[in-house]
Amino acid sequence: MEFPKRHERENISGRKGQKRKLEVDLDDERPIAFSGAGEDQETLLCEVSAQVNVLNTTFSWTEADRAASKRATHVLAELAKNEEVVNVIVDGGAVPSLVKHLQPPPLSEGDCSSKPFEHEVEKGSAFALGLLAVKPEHQQLIVDNGALPHLVDLLKRHREGSSSRAVNSVIRRAADAITNLAHENSSIKTRVRLEGGIPPLVELLGFIDPKVQRAAAGALRTLAFKNDENKNQIVECNALPTLILMLRSEDAAIHYEAVGVIGNLVHSSPNIKKEVLIAGALQPVIGLLSSCCSESQREAALLLGQFAAADSDCKVHIVQRGAVQPLIVMLQSADVQLKEMSAFALGRLAQDTHNQAGIAHNGGLMPLLKLLDSKNGSLQHNAAFALYGLADNEDNVSDFIKVGGVQKLQDGEFIVQATKDCVAKTLKRLEEKIHGRVLSHLLYLMRVAEKAIQRRIALALAHLCSPDDQGTIFIDNNGLEILLGLLSSTSIKQQLDGAIALYKLSNKAMTLSSVDAAPPSPTPQVYLGEQFVNNPTLSDVTFLVEGKRFYAHRICLLASSDAFRAMFDGGYREKDARDIEIPNIRWEVFELMMRFIYTGSVDVTLDIAQDLLRAADQYLLEALKRLCEYTIAQDISSDNVSNMYELSDAFHALSLRHTCILYILEQFDKLSARPGYSHLIQRIIPEIREYFTRTLTRPYPRDSRL
Repeated sequence: MEFPKRHERENISGRKGQKRKLEVDLDDERPIAFSGAGEDQETLLCEVSAQVNVLNTTFSWTEADRAASKRATHVLAELAKNEEVVNVIVDGGAVPSLVKHLQPPPLSEGDCSSKPFEHEVEKGSAFALGLLAVKPEHQQLIVDNGALPHLVDLLKRHREGSSSRAVNSVIRRAADAITNLAHENSSIKTRVRLEGGIPPLVELLGFIDPKVQRAAAGALRTLAFKNDENKNQIVECNALPTLILMLRSEDAAIHYEAVGVIGNLVHSSPNIKKEVLIAGALQPVIGLLSSCCSESQREAALLLGQFAAADSDCKVHIVQRGAVQPLIVMLQSADVQLKEMSAFALGRLAQDTHNQAGIAHNGGLMPLLKLLDSKNGSLQHNAAFALYGLADNEDNVSDFIKVGGVQKLQDGEFIVQATKDCVAKTLKRLEEKIHGRVLSHLLYLMRVAEKAIQRRIALALAHLCSPDDQGTIFIDNNGLEILLGLLSSTSIKQQLDGAIALYKLSNKAMTLSSVDAAPPSPTPQVYLGEQFVNNPTLSDVTFLVEGKRFYAHRICLLASSDAFRAMFDGGYREKDARDIEIPNIRWEVFELMMRFIYTGSVDVTLDIAQDLLRAADQYLLEALKRLCEYTIAQDISSDNVSNMYELSDAFHALSLRHTCILYILEQFDKLSARPGYSHLIQRIIPEIREYFTRTLTRPYPRDSRL
């Protein structure tokens, strides 16, 4: 069976590391007030043009120019925080001017004076460009204007020997801008590597400022996603040891970004996955399952699911190191994505035999079953896949059935076809295990457990057990009475469950029912043949039907039924009569009955079947009755099943009666809502008991018919 599809790490909502809305540092200038979308378009464009003009005319180290440039980058950044204004800024020509100010202006010859607002202008430009890159359509424009080499240079500012908040901020803004430029853009991810951006980002993972660490990790996370060359270079730059240290950070923002980078490195890269495990990532990742940060928990669960696909040993190690309990706790979170990722991880772990019983024993079964009610298709599928794994272990089958897992699987409304297929395979897997010690345990529970558990077991076994075990389960161990008790319940749901289970039980017990095929013709006895039907030749008795004569032959009638033998051999007046009046049968019916006696076969049509049944019952013609019952059974519907049952009762039509019973069980959901049917259902319970007792105690039920 296929593993559930992995979610793309960049597409789960709430990601901090991608397409980030860059926050303003506490040490930034006070925000400038703009009315944003309410601004007149022309006014906004004028403002943008003014700031662009400032940037274009102040590229020098004079204090006035630097102050003006700093303010201009700040104004553009404030405007860019409103996505509706981003296009106006780009259309106003801001990108080339901002890119220009990512680098320091040239020093005048012999000018060794101080550098006013050093790093501040570059930081503001990087910040503004990062915000503009939030819109994918502007990413390439920014890169084409030469931003990447300057941003990579900014990542190295700390190497110049100065360390200050300004340096830290410009490095962070450069890393954030790279993150946004490369977001879901494979060509720009590659360009960053070619421009030499990965080594300085890896170096910054060990930077003293935690904000810089986070920004560097966020950029690496984006660059690693679905780009094998970038992944390899990140690993070659020895990022793993530092990333694993970051996993143990008490700063949730740091370990969140670190686990995100590792997740993207590992995705679809088996060799890197092995290196990550060898480097010691497993235990810190398991530790993140208990993080106060739900996003870190989610990433850790997803990463463990990826680790678990590596090999069976890794699955076992994850469980041995304590991952199961926190994953089960996460299943009960209010966070849908957290539940989804924990179900995903447990599903992977549950594909190992040694883990299956442990997950169920630690309480994983019920939370997973509850997730089947989710309206989230992916969450539902991950839960179903985990349950499929748990069902593979015999030690889990009784618990699965005890808590109502079979009914949950049968009644669930599943969103995607893959989940439906998975559930069907889970039920089949459970069915294959209902034998030996599993069945013995279930029968024990069906005798001694509380009533609710007894009912669940009886319902499940009706669907899952082998036909060879039906007598043992439902006759010898009282399972039939439990199901019949459900039909008498005041709960409509329990009644319906009982009816469905009984109908399923009948289908398993009988491969052929009265509505499947007409009964075979009786063994030939004395048939005079078609030519003697109503033929006076050699006739020795005449019947008067509706004033008309019907010529017959005693020898044929005597061989056909006990009723005619009694008529002609007993002490009845018809014994010696030449003419016998038949007062209560129509000519067409009588003629058809006699044709059956003379030939052993007849075509019974629906319009005459009920009258012919009455006649066949009166004259004890059992084979003809069966033919009539078969024809009548083809016409049973929700509208007439009650009348058909009464008909079967009146004329001792056992086959028709059983067909009515099975129809009522099959269509219980529709019939139970109709007036009067509740009384009928209660009335036929003894008949249901008799039918199943007879069917399930036959030595060869598969070869018998109703």
